[in-house]
Amino acid sequence: MSHLAPTGKWDARYLGPVPHDSSYYAKCMLGGVLACGITHAGITPLDVAKCNMQVDPAKYKGLTSGLATLIREEGQAGIWKGFGPTLLGYSLQGMFKFGLYELFRDQYMNLAGEELSNKYKPAIWLAGSASAEVFADIALCPLEMTKVKIQTSPTGTFPTAFGAALAEMSKTKAETRYPFGSLVPLWSRQIPYTVAKFCFYERIVQLFYTHVFPEPKETYSKTTQLGITFASGYLAGVVCAVVSHPADSVVSLMGKPANKGKSIGAIASETGIVALATKGLGTRVLMIGTLTGFQWWIYDSFKASMGLGTTGGK
Repeated sequence: MSHLAPTGKWDARYLGPVPHDSSYYAKCMLGGVLACGITHAGITPLDVAKCNMQVDPAKYKGLTSGLATLIREEGQAGIWKGFGPTLLGYSLQGMFKFGLYELFRDQYMNLAGEELSNKYKPAIWLAGSASAEVFADIALCPLEMTKVKIQTSPTGTFPTAFGAALAEMSKTKAETRYPFGSLVPLWSRQIPYTVAKFCFYERIVQLFYTHVFPEPKETYSKTTQLGITFASGYLAGVVCAVVSHPADSVVSLMGKPANKGKSIGAIASETGIVALATKGLGTRVLMIGTLTGFQWWIYDSFKASMGLGTTGGK
């Protein structure tokens, strides 16, 4: 379609196969709910093992042995702890992450104008994704704090049922700093993660369509386009995991009873940067690579089914 608005001026909202109006952004928000809610909730067992490896590495030495320990001590229910807050929290986060990214990207491109938008695409991707994540994490934070507390508390010391856990977090907010006590470390984890997720994804897709699939994007089948989406998302996810892992470790350690009342700096100093950057990293690379690949695939599958086209291109 034409890149010109009805007024005749260049407008980023008219660059794709359909105009980016309020209906488009609403559908992108729904796609984000499906992409993030389903994938994060589906890998709850990996998340439980990863969090416990970060909090108690002496007991939970690896993914397989960690899962075996959890099942032995708590049964099958032990590896699904935190499913409720994970599903709701990451659905809300995905809604803002993907929906607002589309909105902010268009707004920043229009502010920059056609020439600068084409010249500095990575800067547009960075600004759009970082802005979206600020709001996404505000929605996620109370539920992420509840999830981590459920997953890392010794058996019997904290409720595992979603409603009871929320009530307990609220009742003990002086100690837990609920609902936004983890917002700063969450931002420090999620904003670099999301910037990497979107910038590397957009760049890898661009490389695919420039060097591997050089014909016009619309000439390739939806299956091919979605295959490119998944591969680009997976590769971007590996980068995301490495970039955001130290902050992710801090978020997990804040839920440990022994760290109650300690500052973020104190927890980081006691643990050490090497441990923060490496404990549970292998599991997280596997988790986030697969997760990010499927998130982009679900998101673009939904967009394609709605006639909105897939994300990215030359």
